[in-house]
Amino acid sequence: MRHGADTVPSGGAPAAWVWSDVDPAAHFGADYAEARAKFLAAASHLASPVETHVHPSARGPEGDALAIDVALLGDAASPSLLLVTSGTHGAEGFCGSGCQVALMSDPSFVDAVRRSGVAVAFLHALNPYGFAHVARTNEDNVDLNRNVRDFAPMPPNTAYLEVHDFIVPATWPPSAQNERRMADYVAARGVAALQQAVSAGQSDRADGLFFAGTKPAWSSDVLRDALRRHAGSRRRLNWIDIHTGLGPLGHAEKIYAGPDDPATLARTRACFGADVTSIYDGSSTSAQVSGMLFNAVPETCAGVEYAGVALEYGTLPFAQVLAALRARQWLANHPQADAASRECILRMTRDAFYVDSPAWKAMVFAQARVAALQALVAMQGAGR
Repeated sequence: MRHGADTVPSGGAPAAWVWSDVDPAAHFGADYAEARAKFLAAASHLASPVETHVHPSARGPEGDALAIDVALLGDAASPSLLLVTSGTHGAEGFCGSGCQVALMSDPSFVDAVRRSGVAVAFLHALNPYGFAHVARTNEDNVDLNRNVRDFAPMPPNTAYLEVHDFIVPATWPPSAQNERRMADYVAARGVAALQQAVSAGQSDRADGLFFAGTKPAWSSDVLRDALRRHAGSRRRLNWIDIHTGLGPLGHAEKIYAGPDDPATLARTRACFGADVTSIYDGSSTSAQVSGMLFNAVPETCAGVEYAGVALEYGTLPFAQVLAALRARQWLANHPQADAASRECILRMTRDAFYVDSPAWKAMVFAQARVAALQALVAMQGAGR
């Protein structure tokens, strides 16, 4: 099933790079277990080496093991590595996993990797607990994309503390009074101010949204180890981290994932396109946040030439996504909730971060494929 031509940067690319005959929908899993099985099967079909990091304590809903898997493709000795990660935010892994499996199942993409001389690492389900339990956070309610940071004592996040009581309500559904408080806040300060207060990251309320934690999470340690071993000795690292939940339906915003450094931003735009947005100049739909994954790069890969983006796919309108985040946090704080409420909230959360339709899956895969091909072209052009 042909899904049309992908564009790549000027300079020419073999015709085999351009067309994809993959049916994307076949490669998305209905839950973590199915997604992982498809990922491992795709890697096995390619005879790609796979390393598995089993979580030492957390388990899935049925008591099954949870793991981060890394599949390797291409020239292991290459000076350049493309890293593609999924499931940083748990339930967002439905999308990221499907894109990874579809890429590994696309003969023209695999051929492009081998022709490029670039090594590719697919890191599957960075947050396997959240993926399996349909949560954005990990087993300790930690947002991994706020967790890679210095954990020296920090001043309280007063903006978050001001909104915590109504953002994470005492009851679900929220009371009318609770909703009035949120509406009054938005009326006085605007939606952007609420988004910034909620999503910037905080270490003050472990029972709250976008909790950064108070120490490195297990997943963060696995990520650092993978970066050190697979990218630490290379010259170049391009990174695509797949996310969902912000922006127009099916559209991939390429959000710069790097330090506030003009040279690194310019390199990233040269690789992934001039439409790469940035939290630093206000061009992104994302708020300014701290503790993001890219902070692990200078720690583990000193001197590497880096370019990275978060591919952020739109799902539902912001208000519905926020409602799902609030509901899921309420559920985490009330594990004794009745079965009907639990089922409703888990469905609500899944729908906020994953659109289970063939059209959406085709859209997200096509854009992930373009980004991956752009990364290969940029690194191939850099030579050895």
